[in-house]
Amino acid sequence: FLNTLKRSPLYSQKDLGKGPRTCVSAQVGVHELSKLKREMEALRSSSRGLLQSYREEYRDCLSEIVQAVQTAQLHCEALLAAYSAEAGRLEQSLRDVTERWQQELRERRRLQDALAELKGNIRVHCRIRPLLPFDDEAQEPVSPDSSVSGGVVHAVDDETVLVECNRPGHALINKTYTFERVYGPAESQRAVFEDVCPLLTSFLDGYNVCIMAYGQTGSGKSFTMLGPHCQEEPALPSEPRGDTGIVPRAAAELFRLISEDPSRSPEVGVSIVEIYNNDIFDLLAKDGCRAASGAKRQVLPTQQGKTVVCGLTYQSVRSAAQFLTLVGGGLKLRAKQPTAVHAESSRSHLVITVTLATAASRRGPSRRPSTPDRSASAEPCQPGPRSPATGRRQSPPVPLRTRGHGLGRAAPDRLGQVRATLQLVDLAGSECAGVSGVTGPALRETSCINRSLAALSDVLGALAEGRGHIPYRNSRLTHLLQDALGGDAKLQVIVCVSPGQRHMAETLQSLGFGARARQVERGHPAPRKLSASCFQPVPAERRGKRFSL
Repeated sequence: FLNTLKRSPLYSQKDLGKGPRTCVSAQVGVHELSKLKREMEALRSSSRGLLQSYREEYRDCLSEIVQAVQTAQLHCEALLAAYSAEAGRLEQSLRDVTERWQQELRERRRLQDALAELKGNIRVHCRIRPLLPFDDEAQEPVSPDSSVSGGVVHAVDDETVLVECNRPGHALINKTYTFERVYGPAESQRAVFEDVCPLLTSFLDGYNVCIMAYGQTGSGKSFTMLGPHCQEEPALPSEPRGDTGIVPRAAAELFRLISEDPSRSPEVGVSIVEIYNNDIFDLLAKDGCRAASGAKRQVLPTQQGKTVVCGLTYQSVRSAAQFLTLVGGGLKLRAKQPTAVHAESSRSHLVITVTLATAASRRGPSRRPSTPDRSASAEPCQPGPRSPATGRRQSPPVPLRTRGHGLGRAAPDRLGQVRATLQLVDLAGSECAGVSGVTGPALRETSCINRSLAALSDVLGALAEGRGHIPYRNSRLTHLLQDALGGDAKLQVIVCVSPGQRHMAETLQSLGFGARARQVERGHPAPRKLSASCFQPVPAERRGKRFSL
Protein backbone atom coordinates (compact mmCIF):
# COMPACT_ATOMS: atom_id res chain seq x y z
CA PHE A 1 0.00 0.00 0.00
CA LEU A 2 2.85 2.36 0.80
CA ASN A 3 4.41 1.53 -2.51
CA THR A 4 1.11 2.34 -4.22
CA LEU A 5 0.83 5.52 -2.29
CA LYS A 6 4.31 6.45 -3.27
CA ARG A 7 3.45 5.99 -6.92
CA SER A 8 0.29 8.09 -6.50
CA PRO A 9 0.35 11.67 -7.82
CA LEU A 10 -0.53 12.83 -4.39
CA TYR A 11 2.75 11.64 -3.06
CA SER A 12 6.09 12.94 -4.29
CA GLN A 13 9.57 13.31 -2.93
CA LYS A 14 9.25 17.04 -2.69
CA ASP A 15 6.05 16.63 -0.65
CA LEU A 16 7.94 14.39 1.77
CA GLY A 17 10.30 17.14 2.35
CA LYS A 18 7.56 19.48 3.46
CA GLY A 19 7.20 17.93 6.87
CA PRO A 20 4.73 16.11 9.12
CA ARG A 21 1.78 18.19 8.00
CA THR A 22 1.85 16.62 4.53
CA CYS A 23 2.13 13.08 5.93
CA VAL A 24 -0.97 13.60 8.02
CA SER A 25 -2.95 14.63 4.93
CA ALA A 26 -1.84 11.52 3.14
CA GLN A 27 -2.91 9.30 6.02
CA VAL A 28 -6.29 10.98 6.09
CA GLY A 29 -6.75 10.25 2.38
CA VAL A 30 -5.78 6.61 2.87
CA HIS A 31 -8.27 6.34 5.70
CA GLU A 32 -11.06 7.81 3.53
CA LEU A 33 -10.29 5.40 0.76
CA SER A 34 -10.48 2.46 3.13
CA LYS A 35 -13.81 3.70 4.47
CA LEU A 36 -15.20 4.08 0.95
CA LYS A 37 -14.00 0.60 0.13
CA ARG A 38 -15.80 -0.84 3.13
CA GLU A 39 -18.96 1.04 2.28
CA MET A 40 -18.81 -0.25 -1.27
CA GLU A 41 -18.44 -3.77 0.00
CA ALA A 42 -21.38 -3.31 2.38
CA LEU A 43 -23.49 -1.81 -0.39
CA ARG A 44 -22.61 -4.67 -2.70
CA SER A 45 -23.47 -7.19 0.00
CA SER A 46 -26.82 -5.55 0.76
CA SER A 47 -27.61 -5.35 -2.98
CA ARG A 48 -26.94 -9.04 -3.32
CA GLY A 49 -29.23 -9.78 -0.37
CA LEU A 50 -31.97 -7.50 -1.67
CA LEU A 51 -31.75 -9.06 -5.15
CA GLN A 52 -31.94 -12.51 -3.65
CA SER A 53 -35.03 -11.58 -1.63
CA TYR A 54 -36.63 -10.05 -4.71
CA ARG A 55 -35.96 -13.23 -6.67
CA GLU A 56 -37.49 -15.38 -3.97
CA GLU A 57 -40.52 -13.12 -3.71
CA TYR A 58 -40.86 -13.17 -7.51
CA ARG A 59 -40.76 -16.95 -7.54
CA ASP A 60 -43.38 -17.08 -4.78
CA CYS A 61 -45.65 -14.65 -6.63
CA LEU A 62 -45.20 -16.48 -9.90
CA SER A 63 -46.00 -19.77 -8.22
CA GLU A 64 -49.14 -18.27 -6.72
CA ILE A 65 -50.18 -16.89 -10.11
CA VAL A 66 -49.62 -20.22 -11.82
CA GLN A 67 -51.58 -21.98 -9.12
CA ALA A 68 -54.41 -19.43 -9.44
CA VAL A 69 -54.46 -19.86 -13.22
CA GLN A 70 -54.54 -23.62 -12.91
CA THR A 71 -57.33 -23.40 -10.37
CA ALA A 72 -59.26 -21.07 -12.68
CA GLN A 73 -58.72 -23.45 -15.60
CA LEU A 74 -59.97 -26.38 -13.57
CA HIS A 75 -62.97 -24.34 -12.52
CA CYS A 76 -63.68 -23.32 -16.10
CA GLU A 77 -63.36 -26.91 -17.28
CA ALA A 78 -65.77 -28.01 -14.58
CA LEU A 79 -68.20 -25.28 -15.61
CA LEU A 80 -67.84 -26.20 -19.29
CA ALA A 81 -68.44 -29.85 -18.48
CA ALA A 82 -71.50 -28.93 -16.44
CA TYR A 83 -72.78 -26.61 -19.15
CA SER A 84 -72.09 -29.22 -21.84
CA ALA A 85 -73.99 -31.83 -19.88
CA GLU A 86 -76.86 -29.42 -19.37
CA ALA A 87 -76.82 -28.42 -23.04
CA GLY A 88 -76.79 -32.08 -24.06
CA ARG A 89 -79.71 -32.77 -21.76
CA LEU A 90 -81.63 -29.82 -23.17
CA GLU A 91 -80.83 -30.86 -26.74
CA GLN A 92 -82.00 -34.38 -26.06
CA SER A 93 -85.13 -33.02 -24.43
CA LEU A 94 -85.69 -30.79 -27.46
CA ARG A 95 -85.20 -33.75 -29.81
CA ASP A 96 -87.65 -35.82 -27.79
CA VAL A 97 -90.22 -33.03 -27.81
CA THR A 98 -89.69 -32.47 -31.55
CA GLU A 99 -90.03 -36.18 -32.26
CA ARG A 100 -93.20 -36.40 -30.19
CA TRP A 101 -94.53 -33.31 -31.94
CA GLN A 102 -93.75 -34.82 -35.34
CA GLN A 103 -95.42 -38.07 -34.31
CA GLU A 104 -98.46 -36.15 -33.15
CA LEU A 105 -98.45 -34.18 -36.39
CA ARG A 106 -98.23 -37.37 -38.47
CA GLU A 107 -100.98 -38.95 -36.41
CA ARG A 108 -103.10 -35.83 -36.83
CA ARG A 109 -102.57 -35.88 -40.59
CA ARG A 110 -103.34 -39.59 -40.70
CA LEU A 111 -106.58 -39.04 -38.82
CA GLN A 112 -107.40 -36.09 -41.06
CA ASP A 113 -106.77 -38.21 -44.15
CA ALA A 114 -108.87 -41.02 -42.71
CA LEU A 115 -111.68 -38.58 -41.94
CA ALA A 116 -111.38 -37.02 -45.38
CA GLU A 117 -111.47 -40.48 -46.97
CA LEU A 118 -114.53 -41.47 -44.98
CA LYS A 119 -116.28 -38.25 -45.96
CA GLY A 120 -115.04 -38.51 -49.54
CA ASN A 121 -113.38 -35.11 -49.42
CA ILE A 122 -110.97 -33.97 -52.06
CA ARG A 123 -107.44 -33.55 -50.72
CA VAL A 124 -106.19 -30.07 -51.53
CA HIS A 125 -102.57 -28.99 -51.23
CA CYS A 126 -101.24 -25.50 -51.93
CA ARG A 127 -97.83 -24.61 -53.32
CA ILE A 128 -96.36 -21.10 -53.33
CA ARG A 129 -93.66 -20.55 -55.90
CA PRO A 130 -90.79 -18.11 -55.20
CA LEU A 131 -90.60 -14.70 -56.81
CA LEU A 132 -89.11 -14.85 -60.29
CA PRO A 133 -87.33 -12.20 -62.39
CA PHE A 134 -90.49 -11.37 -64.37
CA ASP A 135 -92.38 -10.50 -61.17
CA ASP A 136 -92.64 -6.79 -60.39
CA GLU A 137 -91.77 -7.43 -56.73
CA ALA A 138 -88.54 -9.25 -57.54
CA GLN A 139 -86.32 -6.16 -57.28
CA GLU A 140 -83.81 -8.24 -55.37
CA PRO A 141 -83.18 -11.96 -55.90
CA VAL A 142 -84.86 -14.15 -53.30
CA SER A 143 -82.79 -16.95 -51.88
CA PRO A 144 -84.22 -20.39 -52.71
CA ASP A 145 -83.47 -21.45 -49.12
CA SER A 146 -85.64 -18.67 -47.70
CA SER A 147 -88.91 -19.68 -46.10
CA VAL A 148 -90.43 -16.28 -46.96
CA SER A 149 -91.90 -15.87 -50.41
CA GLY A 150 -90.99 -12.19 -50.63
CA GLY A 151 -94.42 -11.23 -52.01
CA VAL A 152 -97.89 -10.94 -50.54
CA VAL A 153 -98.57 -14.68 -50.17
CA HIS A 154 -96.86 -16.50 -47.31
CA ALA A 155 -96.89 -19.99 -45.83
CA VAL A 156 -97.64 -19.43 -42.14
CA ASP A 157 -97.18 -23.11 -41.36
CA ASP A 158 -97.65 -26.48 -43.03
CA GLU A 159 -101.41 -25.98 -43.28
CA THR A 160 -102.08 -22.23 -43.51
CA VAL A 161 -101.66 -19.63 -46.28
CA LEU A 162 -101.67 -15.90 -45.52
CA VAL A 163 -102.51 -13.36 -48.24
CA GLU A 164 -101.83 -9.66 -47.62
CA CYS A 165 -104.58 -7.90 -49.55
CA ASN A 166 -102.93 -4.52 -49.88
CA ARG A 167 -104.75 -2.55 -52.56
CA PRO A 168 -104.19 1.17 -53.19
CA GLY A 169 -106.72 3.26 -51.34
CA HIS A 170 -107.89 0.37 -49.17
CA ALA A 171 -106.93 -0.80 -45.71
CA LEU A 172 -104.64 -3.78 -45.37
CA ILE A 173 -106.66 -6.99 -44.99
CA ASN A 174 -105.07 -10.35 -44.29
CA LYS A 175 -106.88 -13.44 -45.55
CA THR A 176 -106.01 -16.95 -44.42
CA TYR A 177 -106.76 -20.28 -46.10
CA THR A 178 -106.33 -23.74 -44.62
CA PHE A 179 -105.41 -26.82 -46.63
CA GLU A 180 -104.18 -30.34 -45.91
CA ARG A 181 -100.64 -29.27 -46.81
CA VAL A 182 -98.98 -25.99 -47.74
CA TYR A 183 -95.58 -25.83 -49.47
CA GLY A 184 -93.50 -22.68 -49.15
CA PRO A 185 -91.11 -21.36 -51.80
CA ALA A 186 -88.21 -23.37 -50.32
CA GLU A 187 -90.05 -26.72 -50.50
CA SER A 188 -88.47 -29.12 -53.00
CA GLN A 189 -90.09 -31.29 -55.65
CA ARG A 190 -89.26 -34.30 -53.52
CA ALA A 191 -91.26 -32.93 -50.58
CA VAL A 192 -94.29 -32.49 -52.84
CA PHE A 193 -93.99 -36.01 -54.23
CA GLU A 194 -93.64 -37.59 -50.78
CA ASP A 195 -97.21 -36.50 -50.02
CA VAL A 196 -98.40 -37.86 -53.38
CA CYS A 197 -96.57 -41.19 -53.18
CA PRO A 198 -99.15 -43.01 -50.96
CA LEU A 199 -101.73 -42.59 -53.72
CA LEU A 200 -99.64 -44.85 -55.97
CA THR A 201 -100.02 -47.65 -53.44
CA SER A 202 -103.77 -47.05 -53.49
CA PHE A 203 -103.64 -47.22 -57.27
CA LEU A 204 -101.98 -50.64 -57.12
CA ASP A 205 -104.62 -51.70 -54.58
CA GLY A 206 -107.34 -51.08 -57.15
CA TYR A 207 -108.44 -47.53 -56.37
CA ASN A 208 -108.94 -44.96 -59.08
CA VAL A 209 -106.62 -42.00 -58.44
CA CYS A 210 -106.49 -38.52 -59.93
CA ILE A 211 -103.79 -35.89 -59.27
CA MET A 212 -104.26 -32.48 -60.83
CA ALA A 213 -102.42 -29.16 -60.70
CA TYR A 214 -104.54 -26.01 -60.77
CA GLY A 215 -103.54 -22.35 -60.92
CA GLN A 216 -103.00 -19.32 -63.08
CA THR A 217 -100.53 -19.07 -65.93
CA GLY A 218 -96.95 -19.01 -64.64
CA SER A 219 -97.76 -20.28 -61.14
CA GLY A 220 -95.72 -23.48 -61.47
CA LYS A 221 -98.27 -26.15 -62.47
CA SER A 222 -96.21 -27.71 -65.25
CA PHE A 223 -93.07 -27.41 -63.13
CA THR A 224 -94.82 -29.31 -60.34
CA MET A 225 -96.23 -32.02 -62.59
CA LEU A 226 -93.51 -32.41 -65.24
CA GLY A 227 -90.39 -30.61 -64.04
CA PRO A 228 -88.44 -27.58 -65.22
CA HIS A 229 -88.05 -28.74 -68.83
CA CYS A 230 -91.67 -29.59 -69.54
CA GLN A 231 -91.25 -29.10 -73.29
CA GLU A 232 -88.67 -31.91 -73.31
CA GLU A 233 -88.88 -35.57 -72.35
CA PRO A 234 -89.15 -35.68 -68.55
CA ALA A 235 -86.09 -37.00 -66.78
CA LEU A 236 -86.09 -39.88 -64.32
CA PRO A 237 -85.46 -38.92 -60.67
CA SER A 238 -82.32 -41.07 -60.62
CA GLU A 239 -80.68 -38.76 -63.15
CA PRO A 240 -78.58 -35.78 -61.97
CA ARG A 241 -81.50 -33.34 -62.02
CA GLY A 242 -83.16 -33.27 -58.62
CA ASP A 243 -86.09 -31.05 -59.62
CA THR A 244 -88.06 -33.60 -61.65
CA GLY A 245 -91.81 -33.37 -61.35
CA ILE A 246 -94.57 -35.66 -60.13
CA VAL A 247 -95.05 -37.49 -63.45
CA PRO A 248 -91.48 -38.86 -63.82
CA ARG A 249 -91.26 -39.61 -60.10
CA ALA A 250 -94.60 -41.40 -60.17
CA ALA A 251 -93.49 -43.47 -63.16
CA ALA A 252 -90.29 -44.56 -61.40
CA GLU A 253 -92.10 -45.31 -58.13
CA LEU A 254 -94.92 -47.20 -59.84
CA PHE A 255 -92.64 -49.62 -61.64
CA ARG A 256 -90.48 -49.95 -58.54
CA LEU A 257 -93.51 -51.04 -56.54
CA ILE A 258 -94.52 -53.47 -59.27
CA SER A 259 -91.03 -54.99 -59.39
CA GLU A 260 -91.03 -55.60 -55.63
CA ASP A 261 -93.68 -58.31 -55.97
CA PRO A 262 -92.77 -60.83 -58.70
CA SER A 263 -96.21 -62.43 -58.36
CA ARG A 264 -97.77 -59.33 -59.86
CA SER A 265 -98.30 -59.36 -63.58
CA PRO A 266 -100.09 -56.10 -64.31
CA GLU A 267 -100.50 -54.69 -67.75
CA VAL A 268 -99.78 -50.98 -67.67
CA GLY A 269 -101.32 -48.90 -70.41
CA VAL A 270 -100.82 -45.19 -71.06
CA SER A 271 -102.96 -42.70 -72.92
CA ILE A 272 -102.31 -38.98 -73.35
CA VAL A 273 -104.93 -36.48 -74.43
CA GLU A 274 -105.17 -32.72 -74.45
CA ILE A 275 -108.31 -30.61 -74.30
CA TYR A 276 -107.70 -27.76 -76.70
CA ASN A 277 -110.42 -25.19 -77.45
CA ASN A 278 -112.93 -27.55 -75.79
CA ASP A 279 -112.00 -30.42 -78.11
CA ILE A 280 -110.26 -33.64 -77.06
CA PHE A 281 -107.20 -34.70 -79.07
CA ASP A 282 -105.40 -38.02 -78.78
CA LEU A 283 -101.67 -37.24 -78.61
CA LEU A 284 -100.70 -40.91 -79.06
CA ALA A 285 -102.77 -41.44 -82.21
CA LYS A 286 -100.67 -42.69 -85.09
CA ASP A 287 -102.26 -40.24 -87.48
CA GLY A 288 -99.73 -37.71 -86.27
CA CYS A 289 -100.40 -34.10 -85.57
CA ARG A 290 -102.99 -32.75 -83.19
CA ALA A 291 -105.02 -30.89 -85.80
CA ALA A 292 -105.73 -34.00 -87.86
CA SER A 293 -109.41 -34.98 -87.88
CA GLY A 294 -108.59 -38.59 -86.98
CA ALA A 295 -107.01 -37.51 -83.67
CA LYS A 296 -110.10 -35.74 -82.33
CA ARG A 297 -112.03 -37.83 -79.82
CA GLN A 298 -115.35 -37.65 -78.03
CA VAL A 299 -116.51 -38.55 -74.53
CA LEU A 300 -119.46 -40.96 -74.35
CA PRO A 301 -121.34 -42.46 -71.41
CA THR A 302 -121.23 -46.18 -70.68
CA GLN A 303 -124.05 -48.47 -69.65
CA GLN A 304 -122.89 -48.15 -66.02
CA GLY A 305 -123.08 -44.35 -66.02
CA LYS A 306 -119.33 -43.88 -66.47
CA THR A 307 -117.58 -41.93 -69.20
CA VAL A 308 -115.09 -43.17 -71.78
CA VAL A 309 -113.14 -41.46 -74.55
CA CYS A 310 -114.27 -43.03 -77.78
CA GLY A 311 -111.45 -44.55 -79.84
CA LEU A 312 -108.69 -43.54 -77.45
CA THR A 313 -105.23 -44.99 -78.13
CA TYR A 314 -103.46 -46.86 -75.34
CA GLN A 315 -99.80 -47.81 -75.42
CA SER A 316 -98.54 -50.71 -73.32
CA VAL A 317 -95.40 -49.89 -71.31
CA ARG A 318 -93.12 -52.10 -69.25
CA SER A 319 -90.73 -49.57 -67.70
CA ALA A 320 -90.57 -46.01 -66.50
CA ALA A 321 -88.29 -45.12 -69.42
CA GLN A 322 -90.92 -46.25 -71.96
CA PHE A 323 -93.56 -44.35 -70.01
CA LEU A 324 -91.57 -41.10 -70.10
CA THR A 325 -90.72 -41.57 -73.76
CA LEU A 326 -94.44 -41.60 -74.55
CA VAL A 327 -94.98 -38.56 -72.34
CA GLY A 328 -92.15 -36.71 -74.07
CA GLY A 329 -93.63 -37.48 -77.47
CA GLY A 330 -97.04 -36.27 -76.36
CA LEU A 331 -95.63 -33.05 -74.91
CA LYS A 332 -94.11 -32.17 -78.28
CA LEU A 333 -97.63 -32.09 -79.74
CA ARG A 334 -99.15 -30.09 -76.90
CA ALA A 335 -100.35 -26.62 -77.83
CA LYS A 336 -98.12 -23.81 -76.52
CA GLN A 337 -98.15 -20.07 -77.09
CA PRO A 338 -95.85 -17.35 -75.69
CA THR A 339 -97.70 -14.61 -73.83
CA ALA A 340 -96.74 -11.54 -71.85
CA VAL A 341 -97.08 -13.58 -68.66
CA HIS A 342 -95.24 -16.78 -69.64
CA ALA A 343 -92.93 -17.60 -72.53
CA GLU A 344 -94.10 -21.24 -72.72
CA SER A 345 -97.76 -20.90 -71.80
CA SER A 346 -99.68 -24.17 -72.20
CA ARG A 347 -102.86 -23.56 -74.19
CA SER A 348 -104.51 -26.88 -73.39
CA HIS A 349 -105.31 -29.19 -70.51
CA LEU A 350 -103.06 -32.26 -70.46
CA VAL A 351 -104.46 -35.55 -69.11
CA ILE A 352 -102.10 -38.53 -68.76
CA THR A 353 -104.07 -41.68 -67.92
CA VAL A 354 -102.33 -44.80 -66.63
CA THR A 355 -104.47 -47.94 -66.72
CA LEU A 356 -103.57 -50.94 -64.59
CA ALA A 357 -105.17 -54.23 -65.61
CA THR A 358 -104.29 -57.58 -64.05
CA ALA A 359 -105.54 -60.83 -65.51
CA ALA A 360 -106.29 -63.19 -62.63
CA SER A 361 -105.71 -66.92 -63.09
CA ARG A 362 -108.74 -69.10 -63.84
CA ARG A 363 -109.53 -72.45 -62.29
CA GLY A 364 -109.69 -75.45 -64.54
CA PRO A 365 -107.83 -76.48 -67.69
CA SER A 366 -109.02 -73.57 -69.81
CA ARG A 367 -106.30 -71.45 -71.34
CA ARG A 368 -105.74 -67.84 -70.43
CA PRO A 369 -106.98 -65.57 -73.20
CA SER A 370 -104.46 -63.64 -75.19
CA THR A 371 -103.77 -60.00 -74.32
CA PRO A 372 -105.08 -57.46 -76.79
CA ASP A 373 -102.73 -55.17 -78.64
CA ARG A 374 -102.95 -51.94 -76.69
CA SER A 375 -100.63 -50.05 -78.99
CA ALA A 376 -102.88 -50.32 -82.01
CA SER A 377 -104.44 -47.23 -83.47
CA ALA A 378 -107.92 -46.27 -82.39
CA GLU A 379 -111.07 -47.07 -84.34
CA PRO A 380 -114.48 -45.41 -84.38
CA CYS A 381 -116.48 -46.14 -81.26
CA GLN A 382 -119.33 -48.56 -81.93
CA PRO A 383 -121.64 -50.37 -79.51
CA GLY A 384 -120.85 -54.01 -79.19
CA PRO A 385 -117.93 -56.16 -78.11
CA ARG A 386 -115.26 -53.66 -79.06
CA SER A 387 -113.66 -51.66 -76.26
CA PRO A 388 -113.86 -47.89 -76.67
CA ALA A 389 -110.59 -47.55 -74.79
CA THR A 390 -108.53 -49.49 -77.35
CA GLY A 391 -110.62 -50.05 -80.44
CA ARG A 392 -109.87 -53.80 -80.13
CA ARG A 393 -111.93 -56.72 -78.95
CA GLN A 394 -111.77 -57.26 -75.25
CA SER A 395 -110.30 -60.27 -73.61
CA PRO A 396 -112.80 -62.53 -71.85
CA PRO A 397 -113.59 -61.07 -68.44
CA VAL A 398 -111.51 -62.18 -65.51
CA PRO A 399 -112.29 -62.02 -61.80
CA LEU A 400 -111.89 -58.71 -60.05
CA ARG A 401 -109.77 -58.20 -56.99
CA THR A 402 -111.55 -56.61 -54.07
CA ARG A 403 -110.08 -54.80 -51.11
CA GLY A 404 -107.59 -56.89 -49.23
CA HIS A 405 -106.58 -58.96 -52.27
CA GLY A 406 -103.15 -58.52 -53.72
CA LEU A 407 -102.47 -58.04 -57.39
CA GLY A 408 -101.81 -61.72 -57.77
CA ARG A 409 -105.18 -62.72 -56.28
CA ALA A 410 -108.71 -62.53 -57.58
CA ALA A 411 -112.05 -61.95 -56.01
CA PRO A 412 -114.69 -64.67 -56.12
CA ASP A 413 -116.65 -62.88 -58.85
CA ARG A 414 -115.80 -64.66 -62.10
CA LEU A 415 -117.35 -61.89 -64.21
CA GLY A 416 -115.23 -59.02 -62.99
CA GLN A 417 -111.99 -57.53 -64.22
CA VAL A 418 -109.24 -55.95 -62.17
CA ARG A 419 -108.81 -52.43 -63.51
CA ALA A 420 -107.76 -49.10 -62.01
CA THR A 421 -106.83 -45.76 -63.52
CA LEU A 422 -104.35 -43.09 -62.50
CA GLN A 423 -104.94 -39.67 -64.05
CA LEU A 424 -102.19 -37.05 -63.96
CA VAL A 425 -103.67 -33.72 -65.01
CA ASP A 426 -101.76 -30.56 -65.84
CA LEU A 427 -104.47 -27.94 -66.29
CA ALA A 428 -103.98 -24.91 -68.46
CA GLY A 429 -103.62 -21.72 -66.45
CA SER A 430 -106.34 -19.18 -65.98
CA GLU A 431 -105.36 -15.74 -67.23
CA CYS A 432 -106.63 -12.27 -67.92
CA ALA A 433 -106.49 -11.34 -71.60
CA GLY A 434 -105.55 -7.78 -70.73
CA VAL A 435 -102.54 -8.95 -68.73
CA SER A 436 -101.39 -11.72 -71.07
CA GLY A 437 -101.71 -9.48 -74.14
CA VAL A 438 -103.08 -12.24 -76.42
CA THR A 439 -105.02 -11.49 -79.58
CA GLY A 440 -106.54 -13.43 -82.45
CA PRO A 441 -106.55 -17.24 -82.11
CA ALA A 442 -104.72 -17.02 -78.78
CA LEU A 443 -107.58 -14.91 -77.42
CA ARG A 444 -110.02 -17.70 -78.29
CA GLU A 445 -107.73 -20.18 -76.53
CA THR A 446 -107.79 -17.99 -73.42
CA SER A 447 -111.58 -17.82 -73.55
CA CYS A 448 -111.91 -21.60 -73.85
CA ILE A 449 -109.44 -22.17 -71.00
CA ASN A 450 -111.22 -19.77 -68.67
CA ARG A 451 -114.65 -21.22 -69.53
CA SER A 452 -113.49 -24.78 -68.87
CA LEU A 453 -111.92 -23.80 -65.53
CA ALA A 454 -115.10 -21.94 -64.61
CA ALA A 455 -117.07 -25.09 -65.45
CA LEU A 456 -114.73 -27.07 -63.19
CA SER A 457 -115.36 -24.62 -60.38
CA ASP A 458 -119.12 -24.86 -60.98
CA VAL A 459 -118.99 -28.66 -60.76
CA LEU A 460 -117.12 -28.53 -57.46
CA GLY A 461 -119.56 -25.93 -56.14
CA ALA A 462 -122.53 -28.12 -57.10
CA LEU A 463 -120.91 -31.14 -55.45
CA ALA A 464 -120.13 -29.16 -52.29
CA GLU A 465 -123.73 -27.94 -52.06
CA GLY A 466 -125.17 -31.39 -52.78
CA ARG A 467 -127.25 -30.31 -55.77
CA GLY A 468 -129.32 -32.86 -57.62
CA HIS A 469 -127.85 -31.88 -60.99
CA ILE A 470 -124.10 -31.62 -61.49
CA PRO A 471 -123.18 -29.70 -64.69
CA TYR A 472 -120.47 -32.07 -65.94
CA ARG A 473 -121.45 -31.54 -69.57
CA ASN A 474 -120.80 -27.82 -69.55
CA SER A 475 -117.22 -28.53 -70.63
CA ARG A 476 -115.23 -31.37 -72.21
CA LEU A 477 -112.83 -31.07 -69.27
CA THR A 478 -115.43 -31.75 -66.58
CA HIS A 479 -117.09 -34.42 -68.73
CA LEU A 480 -113.77 -36.22 -69.16
CA LEU A 481 -112.98 -35.95 -65.43
CA GLN A 482 -116.51 -36.79 -64.30
CA ASP A 483 -115.52 -40.10 -62.70
CA ALA A 484 -112.64 -38.47 -60.81
CA LEU A 485 -114.59 -35.41 -59.65
CA GLY A 486 -117.86 -36.99 -58.61
CA GLY A 487 -117.05 -40.68 -58.59
CA ASP A 488 -115.18 -42.87 -56.16
CA ALA A 489 -111.65 -41.90 -57.16
CA LYS A 490 -109.09 -40.57 -54.72
CA LEU A 491 -108.62 -37.01 -55.95
CA GLN A 492 -105.79 -34.71 -54.94
CA VAL A 493 -105.62 -31.12 -56.16
CA ILE A 494 -102.40 -29.11 -55.96
CA VAL A 495 -103.25 -25.42 -56.10
CA CYS A 496 -100.24 -23.47 -57.37
CA VAL A 497 -100.16 -19.74 -56.66
CA SER A 498 -97.88 -16.83 -57.46
CA PRO A 499 -96.72 -14.65 -54.56
CA GLY A 500 -96.60 -11.36 -56.48
CA GLN A 501 -98.81 -8.35 -55.82
CA ARG A 502 -99.99 -8.02 -59.42
CA HIS A 503 -101.24 -11.63 -59.43
CA MET A 504 -103.35 -11.19 -56.28
CA ALA A 505 -106.72 -11.44 -58.04
CA GLU A 506 -105.83 -14.74 -59.72
CA THR A 507 -104.21 -16.00 -56.50
CA LEU A 508 -107.36 -15.31 -54.47
CA GLN A 509 -109.43 -17.03 -57.15
CA SER A 510 -107.17 -20.11 -57.06
CA LEU A 511 -107.22 -20.28 -53.25
CA GLY A 512 -111.00 -19.91 -53.31
CA PHE A 513 -111.17 -22.80 -55.78
CA GLY A 514 -109.11 -24.93 -53.42
CA ALA A 515 -111.27 -24.00 -50.42
CA ARG A 516 -114.38 -24.91 -52.41
CA ALA A 517 -112.89 -28.25 -53.42
CA ARG A 518 -112.23 -29.14 -49.78
CA GLN A 519 -115.94 -28.88 -49.03
CA VAL A 520 -116.92 -31.64 -51.44
CA GLU A 521 -118.10 -34.86 -49.77
CA ARG A 522 -118.46 -37.73 -52.21
CA GLY A 523 -118.62 -40.83 -50.02
CA HIS A 524 -116.02 -43.43 -49.09
CA PRO A 525 -113.84 -44.45 -52.09
CA ALA A 526 -113.44 -48.17 -52.75
CA PRO A 527 -111.81 -50.42 -55.34
CA ARG A 528 -114.09 -50.72 -58.32
CA LYS A 529 -115.32 -53.93 -59.96
CA LEU A 530 -115.43 -53.05 -63.62
CA SER A 531 -116.92 -55.64 -65.88
CA ALA A 532 -116.73 -55.62 -69.65
CA SER A 533 -120.06 -53.84 -69.89
CA CYS A 534 -118.65 -50.88 -67.95
CA PHE A 535 -116.56 -49.90 -70.95
CA GLN A 536 -119.23 -50.37 -73.60
CA PRO A 537 -120.91 -47.13 -74.64
CA VAL A 538 -124.64 -46.67 -74.36
CA PRO A 539 -126.34 -47.52 -77.68
CA ALA A 540 -127.32 -44.53 -79.74
CA GLU A 541 -131.02 -45.24 -79.44
CA ARG A 542 -130.73 -45.04 -75.64
CA ARG A 543 -128.52 -41.97 -75.53
CA GLY A 544 -130.90 -39.61 -77.28
CA LYS A 545 -130.19 -36.02 -78.02
CA ARG A 546 -129.33 -35.11 -74.47
CA PHE A 547 -126.20 -37.32 -74.62
CA SER A 548 -124.95 -35.97 -77.93
CA LEU A 549 -121.95 -33.68 -77.89
